[in-house]
Formats: sequence, C-alpha cells, structure tokens
Amino acid sequence: MAETGASPLPTTPPARSPLFRAEQFVWLTARVLEQRLFAYHFLNGGADPVDTALDAYRNQDGGYGHALEPDLRGPVSQPLHTARALRVLDSIGRCGGQRVERVCRYLTSVSTADGALPAVHPSQRGYPAAPFVPVVDDPPSELLATGPVVGVLHRNEVWHAWLFRATDFCWQAVESLERSHPYEIQAAVAFLDSAPDRARAESAADRLGRLVREQRLAALDPDRLADYPVAPGYAPGEHHFPHDYAPTPQSLARAWFTDDEMARSLDHLASEQQEDGGWPIRWRQWAPGPALEARPMVTVEALRTLRAHGRPIG
Repeated sequence: MAETGASPLPTTPPARSPLFRAEQFVWLTARVLEQRLFAYHFLNGGADPVDTALDAYRNQDGGYGHALEPDLRGPVSQPLHTARALRVLDSIGRCGGQRVERVCRYLTSVSTADGALPAVHPSQRGYPAAPFVPVVDDPPSELLATGPVVGVLHRNEVWHAWLFRATDFCWQAVESLERSHPYEIQAAVAFLDSAPDRARAESAADRLGRLVREQRLAALDPDRLADYPVAPGYAPGEHHFPHDYAPTPQSLARAWFTDDEMARSLDHLASEQQEDGGWPIRWRQWAPGPALEARPMVTVEALRTLRAHGRPIG
C-alpha cells in the first residue's frame, strides 16, 4: 500500500499512441525541463520537479537566461527567456509569490522608456543569437515580447507597478495594428485572452480576427498551402494555422474560425508528428543545438493543444 501523501504512480500511455511515441522522443532528446514538463502534463508527474528544473535558468537579477529560449544563447537574462519562464510557471499553477515579484523587478529594469519590453536586451551582445533576433543598442518596445508577459501576469492576478504602463502599451499596440504578421498576432491574443477589461478585449479580438482573414495570416486549408503567403522574413513554408492562434477552445481567437476550419487545422497538427515521435519546428533553423532543444518544446505544446481541443492522444 502506498504511503499517505505519496505522489500517484506515473501513468504509461498505450504503446504506439501519439503520446507514447512522443514520450520516447522526449526521453531521447529533451532537456531536463521539458522532460519534467512532459511528465507533469501527461504522466501524472508533480510540479516540484518542474520548478526545480526551471530554477536552473534563473539569475540573480530575477530574470531568466541560459538559453531557456533556445534561439538566444548565453547566461544573461532576457525578456524572451523570462516570458518563457512565466509560461512554465503558469502551466504548473505557480505563477505568483516572491519569485514573480522579483521577475517584475527585473522586467522594470529592462523596460524601454514607455514601460514595455524589448524583444532582445542589448546585454545579449557578445553571445550567440539567431540572426532573426538582432541585437541593437536602443531596442524599441515590442508587443511580441510584452503581450504574453502581461497576459500571463493578469491571468494569475499578479499586481505590480510595472503592469500599469505595460498594459497601456499593449492596448495601444493591439488597437493600432494594421499590417501585421502571425507571431505579433499570437502575442496580441496572449494579451487579450487575459486582459482585465473583457468587453474591450472581445472588441479588439473581433477586429484582429477580421484582419487575420483579410491578410491571409492563417492557412485555412492545409492541403492548399501555396495559396497562403508566408510573412516576410519567415522561413519558407512557415505557415500559421487556426490552432496556433487558438491553442485552447477558450481563446478569443477560436471565434475567428469555423468548426470545419479548426477541425482541418487540428487534423494537420496531428499529422505533423514525425517518425521519431516529435513534432517539427517551422521557424528558420540556424544551428543544430537550438533546433534540437526546441523540438521537445514544440512537441509538448502540440500535445497540449490537441488534448485541449478534445483530440485523442493516447
């Protein structure tokens, strides 16, 4: 008999199911953090091991570094690493307390004059980084970096002085979007899905949904990808699909797509699982290490998206 308070035994997915194949891929290729996340989300694992693995990436300044986001290498804290850390903490129900207070102090220290975040802080200079994330001395504020951070903090009811100006920046950036690209739209949705003013968020999301369709930013028919443009600077074939904008049915972006469009999108996502059990990365690959580290991250998210939409994974 198990001792009182002992953790439940890990579960094992059926052999050859998508989950089983993905599990083999994760044990073969993933960093400890993604191994722990996979166990937490799919194998009845605990939150403590995830927390411990994530802590290895935390710096004294309260931010996160050490290539937590694989396309930025080196030890220094960066907004994109820290955003990833907050998403991990959110996914295990631990986005709060003194640790997040320290994160907010770090965000304050690296914010631009308008109180928002640059994609890459100049401290990255001298360390390897993907060529599509240039390092400049005076970087502008980016919705791409700020929106997901503000969204996750609001979702967890974190209140800090940094959030006030950053939230104002996000509203201004989202409501002034005209020509855009998929990653920027995803960042906008990450903000809107948790913004406190729900009526304003729904109105802004409705406008963005029309923009996405008008500018053909979502590939609605995976069998006719040549009919959909790839955004400038993206890798060849780097399309985005309805499930990329609405990874859960609760997202405001779900209303942008018909049931048939979402079903085709999820069918395509399921079909992308490769022979080794992992999902591919679609963005531009620039070095073997970052690509190897990113695939388990993408694989965990693909499985979470399929499960959130009610698709069987094993």
